[in-house]
Amino acid sequence: MYNSFYGWYLKCQSAMHSLAVIPAIHKGENGRTCSIQVITDQDVWEVTFQADSFRRTRRHIIIEENRFGEKGIRLAIRTPQLTIRGQLDFGPLFPLKYDIMGPFALVPFMECRHSVWSMRHAVTGNVYINGEKYSFQNAWGYWEGDQGRSFPKEYLWTQCCFAGGSLMLSVADIPMAGIHFTGIIGVVLWRGKEYRIATYLGARVVLRQNKMVRVIQGDLELDVRLLEKPSRPLKAPVKGNMVRTIHESVSCRAFYRFRKQGCTLFAFETDRASFEAEPNKAVEK
Repeated sequence: MYNSFYGWYLKCQSAMHSLAVIPAIHKGENGRTCSIQVITDQDVWEVTFQADSFRRTRRHIIIEENRFGEKGIRLAIRTPQLTIRGQLDFGPLFPLKYDIMGPFALVPFMECRHSVWSMRHAVTGNVYINGEKYSFQNAWGYWEGDQGRSFPKEYLWTQCCFAGGSLMLSVADIPMAGIHFTGIIGVVLWRGKEYRIATYLGARVVLRQNKMVRVIQGDLELDVRLLEKPSRPLKAPVKGNMVRTIHESVSCRAFYRFRKQGCTLFAFETDRASFEAEPNKAVEK
């Protein structure tokens, strides 16, 4: 089997707390391992496990006593740096109408393939991290995944759940068949309706400056502005090896605006945005 990785990103957010958990398995030159990364507003931890402790079905990942899937998350980790236990239950998921990759889902040997399992679902429960209680009542969750060999060299990713909806946008440098192009995948869920924004539907970046990206597609226009730098270091794959350091904020300040046919459907500033921008010039040039 060639060098590869497979992982999920499960985010839970209440008015007071943010928590993202990334269970993953990876195969590089040094063999196979698996890991769980835990991200909060204040800190980030990475815990590695033997690869044979990783089990996966289409809807569930199990790593020792830790379970992740459509019904929720159960965490039980004890290391010198991290003690975490708790359970978070998910309400009904909101999956996409079809694969976020569109026709690119059929293209072999892509560097990275993205998936979105749920744009928005209710989260209920408590997690204790090093003795601190993280309570999720009337909270919302988001669930996505990635697989392939490496994360894109340069990309911007953001996600936010908000009153009446949820959104996700990724703008990345995509290598394919000896060329590079800017690939866009995104979804705006607004009042129960899904708006798909993607390269394969004609989306393109028309503005990229001052930490702002504007994407248009037909009569749709999405503005994303990062108002502070992503600050938490995470591990990301390079040819299956978890050796790259990227930076994410699971909860930071950002501005979003979504327009259709010139009419603004929503525009707001929030301190509950999740953001990755690698490298920073992905949003600053």
